[in-house]
This record gives sequence, structure tokens and C-alpha cells, in this order.
Amino acid sequence: MSDQQSQSIVIETKGVSRGFRQGSKRIEVLQNISLEVPAGTSIAIVGASGAGKSTLLHLLGGLDRPDTGEVFVDGRSLWDMSDRQRGDLRNSYMGFIYQFHHLLPEFTALENVAMPLLIRGETVETAAGQATELLETVGLGKRLDHKPGELSGGERQRAAVARALVGKPACVLGDEPTGNLDERTAGQVFEQLLELNTELKTSLILVTHDLRLAAKMNRRFELQMGSLRPL
Repeated sequence: MSDQQSQSIVIETKGVSRGFRQGSKRIEVLQNISLEVPAGTSIAIVGASGAGKSTLLHLLGGLDRPDTGEVFVDGRSLWDMSDRQRGDLRNSYMGFIYQFHHLLPEFTALENVAMPLLIRGETVETAAGQATELLETVGLGKRLDHKPGELSGGERQRAAVARALVGKPACVLGDEPTGNLDERTAGQVFEQLLELNTELKTSLILVTHDLRLAAKMNRRFELQMGSLRPL
């Protein structure tokens, strides 16, 4: 991959396939998936339940290994790296948001959002400052010291968005990040994600079942019968 490509494409898959064994049968979930994710773009991946959307997202994030094909992040093949290198790359280059917020219940919103920066080696002061700024951006400036159990569902998910973005990653991967919210709150969280995508120039890849939300993304793909096709 050339230097020019690696600067403009944040994640790329080449001929990626993934299957799983169910009893005596093998189910081919993804077949020969090739995808380029340009810097700063937003991409929606839709498809029926069980189509393999989460599996594809896990492959893009280096959380699962393809049976065949390669995944490149920042121009580097994920599976040519050691576990440590792959973990460091995920922490510095990617953000993750899930349907359920996965905030640590014993920590405050501020501590949860600052955590990726502390893991990266930033000072407590720097991490807290950047976390505070982003929590204020997502409307949680007055909830910094509240633990997840003291926040509403929408607030918890906005804190999860802030945590994914606090390190200014090149790409954020979201697995049904608004799927556990009511329609109004889901719309608010989604709009905030798109605003931050534009403001921070972070690429955004979202798996969603909501075609109305998907329509607001720059590019849309459907995963069907193991294949990814543009919509």
C-alpha cells in the first residue's frame, strides 16, 4: 500500500471472509468482503439480524481475525502485528461504541471518559481536561461526577460517545449505538455523533437497523448472504 493511500484510507479490507462452525455444519458469514474507509467519511452498514454486521465490525476493529483476506488500519496489516501492537493501535487510532454503553459502574462519567487517555499514558490533568471538554460538548458538563447508575439511558450513551472520541481517533466503530434508546433520544445521540464526525474529521462506521438514520450517512452498504453491496 502506498503512502498516499495510507494517508487517505483509514481502514481497508481485502477479500475478507469469516465463518463459524455450528455443530457439524460450517456457516460462511462473510465472503470476500473488500471495503475502503476514507478519512472523515461516515458509513452505515445495514442488514438483517444475523447477517454478520457485528462480525464485520469486529474484523475492522481487530477484535476478531478473518479466515482469509487482510485488514489494514493506517496502512498496516492488523494481523502482521503482535497482540500488544494491535492493542496499542486500537487505543490510539480507534474508538468503539456499543448498543449498551459498557461504562464502568464504579467510576464517574469523567473517570470513564478519561480512561482511554490514562491507558495511553497521558497525565491525570491532561486526561481530565480533555474528558471534561468532550463531556461538555455532548451536554454532560453538569454530570461529570455522576456514576452511570445516576445517569439516564441517553446520558450514559452520550458518555460512551465521549469516551470513544476523547482520544481523537481516526475512526469510530459503532455497533447499534442507538439501538437501546427510544426514538427521540436515539435521534439526538445520532445527530451528535454526526456533528462530532464533521467537527473532529473522524471516520464513522455504524452498524444500524434504522434505515432513516443510515440515510444520513455519507455512504450506505447492505450485508446480505455474506456479501456487502452499496445502497
